[in-house]
Amino acid sequence: MREKTMKNRQIGGLTAPTLRLKGVDLWQGALDLAEQERLLEALRQIVRAAPLIQPVTPRGQKMSVRMSAAGRYGWISDRAGYRYAERHPSGVDWPPIPEDVLAIWHAVTGLGRPPDCCLINFYGEGARMGLHQDRDEADFSWPVVSISFGDEGLFRVGGAQRGGKTESVWLQSGDVAVLGGDARLAYHGVDRIRFKSSSLLPEGGRINLTLRVVD
Repeated sequence: MREKTMKNRQIGGLTAPTLRLKGVDLWQGALDLAEQERLLEALRQIVRAAPLIQPVTPRGQKMSVRMSAAGRYGWISDRAGYRYAERHPSGVDWPPIPEDVLAIWHAVTGLGRPPDCCLINFYGEGARMGLHQDRDEADFSWPVVSISFGDEGLFRVGGAQRGGKTESVWLQSGDVAVLGGDARLAYHGVDRIRFKSSSLLPEGGRINLTLRVVD
C-alpha cells in the first residue's frame, strides 16, 4: 500500500468496530436513520443517471441482484466476463461517489486514498449472493468496505479457500463491514434477506454499497 494511513475517525458515534467475524470488522449500527435517509436520496440520484441492471454471469445465468455504480469505474458482468468498466452499459459515465459515502470509507479505514468504485447492489425478495471473492482489483492490500441499507441480510464469511468453515451474522440497515488484511480475499456472500424487515425502503429490499480501490 503506497499511501500512509490516517487515524480512524468516529462514525455514527462509534470509534471502533463492534464485532469481528473471521477477520471482517463490523461496525454495527454505524449509521442512524437520518444518515441512512440522506444517503438513500443520494443513491436514488445515482440510479436515475445510471439505472440498475440485472447482470448475467459469463455462463449466461441471470444474477438475482440488480446493480449500478458510482465513481471512476463500475463493476459489470456479462458473457464477456467479470470486469471494471469506465461507463455504464448504456454508455453514460458513472456518477461521482457521494461525499457522505466517501466520508464513511475514510472513517472506517483511516485511509486518505479514496475508492475508485462504489458498487450498488439491490436485493429484492428472494435475491441472494453466492460465496465469492472480490479479486478483480489490481492491489489486494487495499480494503473493501460494505454499507447496508434496508432489509436485513444474512452475511456469510469463510476463509481464503473455497469450502472451508464459514460463520454468519445478520446485517442490519446502517451496518458497515470492512474486509481487509487476512480477510481481504475471504469468501463471502449473502444467503438471503428478511424481506420487509426494515421500513427504510417503502417497497422492501436491501441495498448494499461496496467501496473498492481498483487500480
